[in-house]
Amino acid sequence: QVQLGESGGGLVQAGGSLRLSCAASGRTFSSYAMGWFRQAPGKEREFVAVISWSGGDTYYADSLKGRFTISRDNAKNTVYLQMNSLKPEDTAVYYCAASRRASQFADMYNIWGQGTQVTVSS
Repeated sequence: QVQLGESGGGLVQAGGSLRLSCAASGRTFSSYAMGWFRQAPGKEREFVAVISWSGGDTYYADSLKGRFTISRDNAKNTVYLQMNSLKPEDTAVYYCAASRRASQFADMYNIWGQGTQVTVSS
């Protein structure tokens, strides 16, 4: 069973950048599609991006295209989320998750990390 742990969150000014990492334990990481989701206070958890097991396919929430980039390094059992031109509305807890199938729907993911806080100040 894969276990996930996010890092890289923090406080950043609007317009700045952060790179989140999600490290996975277990030898089957490369067989999972990996997604990033976020949840802001008082809001539903929302889809951010997903990457296929090979890294060959990626898909983003429409509102985030062009600013966020998902990537993975299967040799390091790690998936990344590069976030540029950050806005205060990007403030949320960011979660990585693993699924046997790439999906934008949280219900398809059965393995979740604990989350990392991202705060963007104006």
